[in-house]
Amino acid sequence: MLAAYIYEKADGEYESHILLFDMDGLDKKTAFTDFFHDKGFQVIYYEDDLHFRLEHDDALYSDCGKYLIIVTNECYIPYDILRRFRSVHISIQNLFPKLNADVLKNTSHLDYDLLASAYSHNYYDLRGKDKTTEFVRENVYSKVNVESYLEEKISEFRRMADVAATYGDWICIAEKKAELDILAAKIGSTIRYEEIQNRFAGFLFSSYKKLSGELNRNSPVLLSRAMEYIYDDSHRYGRFAVIVMDGMSEFDWQIFARGFLGLTYQKTGVFAMIPTTTSISRQCLLAGKFPGELLSPWNQSKEDAEFRVCAESMGYRAREIAYNRGYEINFGSSVKCAVFIVNDVDDALHAQQFGRAGMLHDMEVLSDRGRLRALTKNLLAKGFDVYITADHGNTPCVGIGKSPRTGVETATKSRRMMVLKNIADKDLFCQKYGMIELPKVYLDKNYDYLVCKAGESFDIKGQNVMSHGGITIDEVIVPFVKIKTEDN
Repeated sequence: MLAAYIYEKADGEYESHILLFDMDGLDKKTAFTDFFHDKGFQVIYYEDDLHFRLEHDDALYSDCGKYLIIVTNECYIPYDILRRFRSVHISIQNLFPKLNADVLKNTSHLDYDLLASAYSHNYYDLRGKDKTTEFVRENVYSKVNVESYLEEKISEFRRMADVAATYGDWICIAEKKAELDILAAKIGSTIRYEEIQNRFAGFLFSSYKKLSGELNRNSPVLLSRAMEYIYDDSHRYGRFAVIVMDGMSEFDWQIFARGFLGLTYQKTGVFAMIPTTTSISRQCLLAGKFPGELLSPWNQSKEDAEFRVCAESMGYRAREIAYNRGYEINFGSSVKCAVFIVNDVDDALHAQQFGRAGMLHDMEVLSDRGRLRALTKNLLAKGFDVYITADHGNTPCVGIGKSPRTGVETATKSRRMMVLKNIADKDLFCQKYGMIELPKVYLDKNYDYLVCKAGESFDIKGQNVMSHGGITIDEVIVPFVKIKTEDN
């Protein structure tokens, strides 16, 4: 919404060379340049004349491409650049002239898209501080405004899913979905995604087996490759710590991220291992193995040992490796490779009685406590590169009744899946409960794997719960955040 507004003010439909002065840092707050990129613009961040001449001189003389230069501080712009590009100045003041810019700048976690949506219907001068404060409280986050905004964004979201073809496309969709779910949770609403979840399931059935061969310089693609990626990314034998937030989805991370202002980090997404149970996916993460290679896939008794073997295979000595639970740093200066298992999110989701709205509240409480941020800063201060991720996400479900616990999965908390061995009537389970049989990709071929449909779990019939173990976007795609000492 705001990005489209800025695009319109910059005459992006008609101009191919735009010099945009963003002195309020709106791109950092809203990533409006993504909109320009989708419209075919190459986005260039202006540092100084020398860097521009060396790296982007073609933008000055090309008549073919579309270029957007972003200037974020007071600096010298040569005349030939000013002459060649259309100059546009954006600020909170000139985008929202009928509101008080200081109030907007000082409103924490202000959603500028919602602001732009509400502002489009405002016809009054509200530049007084009290009037702007009241407008934000009563109009920007009103149920009517949020519902109107969501209706428009959901249409865009569905169009994204219609053309999604790669794992990267689905990671973008997971991030956008989380944004919409947070807004919906704030007004006590829910969004139905059955069609999109079915498309994602189709992608997994056709392409999940290929992900082990995908490479990305910014992130691992599968959790089972995370340790290998982190080892290379931390410059081999460097000091790194992995914080595994058990059960944290994209939805949950976006709430935690509000507490990370002031820290420089890179955020991407990664595919968890399927089925998305803790015993499978977290052990694959820490051991650097596929599920079929784990020593004890249905419980976590070997988790610590598997992690240590993985770290030793990368060249770390026993005294340089630490396995921790919780937020406390319980090791000495000799440690170079550490993992922290934090159960706060998983505890909240398994105790949850109020669905996404309840998770929103609980995650805001956890974020406000600041323990994840504090641990991150303490590790950075000790010279560790920090990587934050999750073993799986979570999804809202409605119970379809208790299932007969006949499979090997009885040791897990998941009520979204079954793992069967030598049971001839698996088809009856699929027929009776509408379960989906998973292909045995990366899995032990001696078992059969069944998962519930999106939005269903083996809980008391009609009960609303949060769960995991299945193959929805929320369970499979989890955050991967790297925070480097050199950047902080």
